[in-house]
Amino acid sequence: MLKGLLKWLLLVLVLLALAVAVNTWRHGSKQLQVQPVAPLAVDAKAAGESLAAAIRARTVSSHDDPQLNAEQFAVLHAHLAQRYPRVHASLKREVVGGLSLLYTWEGSEPKLPAIALMAHQDVVPIARGTEGDWQAEPFGGVIRDGFVWGRGAWDDKANLIAEFEAVEALLAGGFKPRRTIHLIFGADEEVGGERGAKPIAKLLAERGAKLEFVIDEGLLITEGIMPGLKQPAALVGVAEKGYLSLQLEAKATPGHSSMPPAPGRSAIAQISQALERLDAQPMPAAVGGVAAEMFDTIAPEMSGFGRVALSNRWLFGPLLRRQLEQAPSTNAMLRTTTALTVVSAGNKDNVLPGRAQAVVNFRILPGDTQAGVIEHVKRVVGSDAITITALPGSSEPSKVAPLDGSGYQAVNRVVRELFPGTLVAPGLMLGATDARHFEGLSQQVLRFSPVRARPEDLPRFHGTNERIALDNLADLIRFYHQLLRRAAGA
Repeated sequence: MLKGLLKWLLLVLVLLALAVAVNTWRHGSKQLQVQPVAPLAVDAKAAGESLAAAIRARTVSSHDDPQLNAEQFAVLHAHLAQRYPRVHASLKREVVGGLSLLYTWEGSEPKLPAIALMAHQDVVPIARGTEGDWQAEPFGGVIRDGFVWGRGAWDDKANLIAEFEAVEALLAGGFKPRRTIHLIFGADEEVGGERGAKPIAKLLAERGAKLEFVIDEGLLITEGIMPGLKQPAALVGVAEKGYLSLQLEAKATPGHSSMPPAPGRSAIAQISQALERLDAQPMPAAVGGVAAEMFDTIAPEMSGFGRVALSNRWLFGPLLRRQLEQAPSTNAMLRTTTALTVVSAGNKDNVLPGRAQAVVNFRILPGDTQAGVIEHVKRVVGSDAITITALPGSSEPSKVAPLDGSGYQAVNRVVRELFPGTLVAPGLMLGATDARHFEGLSQQVLRFSPVRARPEDLPRFHGTNERIALDNLADLIRFYHQLLRRAAGA
């Protein structure tokens, strides 16, 4: 009897291995086959100098003060007008919300839905105490060792300058778009876009504008980030996570520290327990949605066990999920994340505070909702003594742009044409962008920047020694130039 059972077990294992092998083989490449195009001749040095000048304008934005650094934004605007005369002679320029810019290039067929290219003018400040850690002055606009250094070199003035360079080159070459093209440059993206991108979207909606697709900053061309994948991968953001910050507050009777209440009763103890529960019980993870689409696209290009596992998630799904949960970047693709960000209580060492507050930030996965997150928090905290308040600035997750839509397919084709050997796959944008304000104008809102990034580059984002290679800046210009020719041309 045991011998027969072993035979059956062996047969099951053989059939399982055969199914895995066949399924892996069946998952063939999804990469678009195109002929490479001759690269546009770009004066990378001149473009780098333009970006350097833009960096020297210290356009740090403020949530509370709309006029903070307004004179620096004016310096940037003057530079753009001087450097790009054809753009300013041929396109309609409007200032919205005081500092944000909207350029319109009318197409020959105005009934066609327009195309919107986006970037933002503002930057985040330099973290206090880190100024001396920079290899070049953060707002010096230094060009050295083949790189443009400084705050905004990557996020997001490289895209801003590249879009201007591309349109200036198209105008110089006599290009006439069929579709209308909008260039949208918010001045407060880093603090929410409420004064820039949002009113621009409202203005376009009031004018009855329809957008074929929108492309804003976003995911990158990554190199060496995913084990088992040798080729560079261009991840095109087809969706964006939502944003919600909740303030938790606990109250207790204030008093002298010599007579503390029973364990767990003080305001600090109550808020600490709530935070510990939330940190230990995040919302569930699953390899689905955009993450599943990404892995399905990348799997056939991988080698070794990675290809087998990703091609057979029906079998290896739990193992894959546990592995992905170990790294913050991949964990964030699988779930609505919970981040404990602010705690405040007390003001003297011998006084029991009467209240303790904390802020917990959630980045909401498409498919989840703000209401669902709040219910999760109430259930996990499990105490009516903790009040929960949603803070301003929240947003639901975006819709998911269709992979068969003209926008994704245009980006897909252009990347494959300009960067031979680079894979293209859909991805999920984990942070917030100005693009979310344009959901009502288009079904196709994309987040992608053709910036090449290796693992060691990622800390430069909003960090120290932000920079971009001159060669990469030239690639950005070529990308926008070819994208507009493809999507807005004949």
